[in-house]
Amino acid sequence: MAINLEKGQRINLEKSNGAKLQNVCVGINWGAIEKKGLFGFGGSKEAVDLDGSCALFDENKQLQEVVYFGNLKSKNGAVRHSGDDLTGDMGGDDGLDNEVITLDLAQLPPTTTYAAFVLNSFRGHDFGTIPFASIRIYEGTTKRVNEVFAKYDIANGPGFAGHVSMVMGVFYKRNGEWKFNAIGEPTKDKKLQETVNTVMQRYL
Repeated sequence: MAINLEKGQRINLEKSNGAKLQNVCVGINWGAIEKKGLFGFGGSKEAVDLDGSCALFDENKQLQEVVYFGNLKSKNGAVRHSGDDLTGDMGGDDGLDNEVITLDLAQLPPTTTYAAFVLNSFRGHDFGTIPFASIRIYEGTTKRVNEVFAKYDIANGPGFAGHVSMVMGVFYKRNGEWKFNAIGEPTKDKKLQETVNTVMQRYL
């Protein structure tokens, strides 16, 4: 499990001791945009509002529900969102995640076959203009990281500039076992609902 996934790589969620990974966290960390003052003097920070979301689908690829800043937990509590961060790190990178979505795979309803994680720039800030923005998908809790098994640098990663939405990855169930597809691709979508529709059409 102690691997850094490449974009598009698929893995089984089995740890080195043979146990199945159950508690997953998706952490997103980003910074505010620095605005230079007149003639290079002064300057200010422009808040950046990125939104992580998790969409659940059944085996027929029909949407069940979405956990996002306006709906902080799934009906049975298996998916939980830490809350909306409207600004990013205004004082520079503090190394902490601004938003975290937790997923308990064992507690998902039996009818849930896909859990897709997406990211949207709420005010339309281009990923390429954000000074730092990173995503990590890891085993653990909001306060403890056990093993990171996917991470993306979307501020400096090639291909993310010019985009305001992306599909981070999809957990999917095959023969009763959960696996993970590290997608890490930007989309041309502007809004969350559009990104969810793209997931349904292209990534399940």
